[in-house]
Amino acid sequence: MLNIILFGPPGAGKGTQAIKLAEKYTLIHISTGDLLRNEVKAGTELGNAAKNLMDNGILVSDEIVTAMIDSKISKNLSAKGFIFDGFPRTTNQASSLDTLLLKYNLSITLTIALEVDEEELYKRISLRGKISGRADDQDRTTFLKRMEVYNSETSPLKVFYKNKGILVAVVGIGEIEDIFGLLCDEINHKIENTLPS
Repeated sequence: MLNIILFGPPGAGKGTQAIKLAEKYTLIHISTGDLLRNEVKAGTELGNAAKNLMDNGILVSDEIVTAMIDSKISKNLSAKGFIFDGFPRTTNQASSLDTLLLKYNLSITLTIALEVDEEELYKRISLRGKISGRADDQDRTTFLKRMEVYNSETSPLKVFYKNKGILVAVVGIGEIEDIFGLLCDEINHKIENTLPS
């Protein structure tokens, strides 16, 4: 089974690339953002609690997110694999994910860090905000708060996965198709070298 984590700062293009990779490699795309937004849209108790946190740039509790992911994995055990987009965001979540996958006799094959500089990220996010009408995406203060959270909470994942020998970094600047090609090269290389044919 091919299990990939795609992570990077807000606006790095994780969602766009994860969808394309899921399609190419026939993987189940697990986006915590989508899972949470669906709850918010449905107006559930979880959704309302999550919305308040997200509106203030605060992360939703690990227990809630892990439970949602567990549910998604358990319903798709016959899949060719999973691509995790936006999770884990912390080393605690990474450990929880390892434990969760172990329950199903699974593990992470490859972790890809999308690297994009801060100015480019803000440009992308504010443009996305203008197109979608999302006020939070157009607010620089909210962006800086998200970056602060990313740098303190998520960035340490690089060391976590590097120590496991499953981390690669890909520059996420350029045309979508070019970045996609780089990601596919890394995945194909990993498949050739580790997975049974």
